[in-house]
Amino acid sequence: MTQTSKRRLLQLASWSTLAAAAALVGCGKKEEAPAPAAAAPASAPAPKPDPLKIAFAYVGPVGDGGWTFAHDNGRKAIEKEFGDKVVTSFVENVPEAADAERVFRDLVGQGNKLIFGTTFGYMEPMLKVATDSADVKFEHATGYKQAPNMRTYDSRTYEGAYMAGVIAGKMTKSNTLGVVGSIPIPEVIRNINSFTMGAQSVNPKVKTKVVWVNEWFAPPKETEAAQSLINAGADVLFQNTDSSAVLKTAASNKKLAFGWDSDMSAYAPEAHLASAIINWAPYYLKATREALEGKWQGGGAVWWGVKEGAIDLVSINDMVPAETKEQVAKIKAGLADGSFVIWKGPILGQNGKEVLAKDVVADDKFLGGLNFYVKGVEGKVPAGK
Repeated sequence: MTQTSKRRLLQLASWSTLAAAAALVGCGKKEEAPAPAAAAPASAPAPKPDPLKIAFAYVGPVGDGGWTFAHDNGRKAIEKEFGDKVVTSFVENVPEAADAERVFRDLVGQGNKLIFGTTFGYMEPMLKVATDSADVKFEHATGYKQAPNMRTYDSRTYEGAYMAGVIAGKMTKSNTLGVVGSIPIPEVIRNINSFTMGAQSVNPKVKTKVVWVNEWFAPPKETEAAQSLINAGADVLFQNTDSSAVLKTAASNKKLAFGWDSDMSAYAPEAHLASAIINWAPYYLKATREALEGKWQGGGAVWWGVKEGAIDLVSINDMVPAETKEQVAKIKAGLADGSFVIWKGPILGQNGKEVLAKDVVADDKFLGGLNFYVKGVEGKVPAGK
């Protein structure tokens, strides 16, 4: 074998070794699996909306047992119904004066987006603040002025007054009824007249005396007024004031009286004939639901009564004759279904002249502007606000 042949054999052997090694390396290599795709991040839960902040301004203390107590029960109904969707607060003893404007501005500054002003005298200050706070919803009780972000609401308290009058007309022995009036505005004059009309419907002989205290909540003045009415011969008392002072005064004189705005039977059970109450919850729940759902609209007005569950006469004393209770129940049913109307002519004014012709039904404009006494009410209507 030549030297050249030996070299070729060595080269072939070397190439064979390299090829074998390469084959072994190729067989030992595994194909790498593709990296798994990154998992999509879990979607974060939608942020929980902030609760709607709701504030109430009260003219009296929440413990007055009457008007403000009834409104605060409505506020509590909101909390119970809507839970953590709302946060409510209140300011009590807010005067019907310039200071009310400061209170409303402070409530706006605290972030409240729905504000209820619960007395007639808040109308002008609330309207002024509403004009400057377009993103806040304002609700004014018993007023008549509205704005794009302010509406009014009221209850037909005269319906409760009329039903109380029916009982008073049956229970009086002196035929003299007494009323402690708060402030001489149409709302209160309407209640005095309706109470008298209810009494006259069962006892045409009755007459009604009125003493005005020119405040909503003033227990000492209410007591003094009630006593003066009793001294003048009244044996059944009615009121359009906010405390239980009139009822307590009647009890201390062994006379009879009614609760007003809330059930006052517990204050003087022996003198309490019945309570004409207001239930604000239906309207407060409606207004809050509208605000939460973005359906609230300003500029309107509502006036609810027995029909809407806003007015009732409750806790009628067992001393009231059964037939009188039945009569009240029929009136209540008629108010609920519209078959009974209180302000339907003929109705005579204090001077004996017709103010509503036979079969004519008073509209809300007529009722909202009452500034006269009906026949049977003594005295003169004082100048109102």
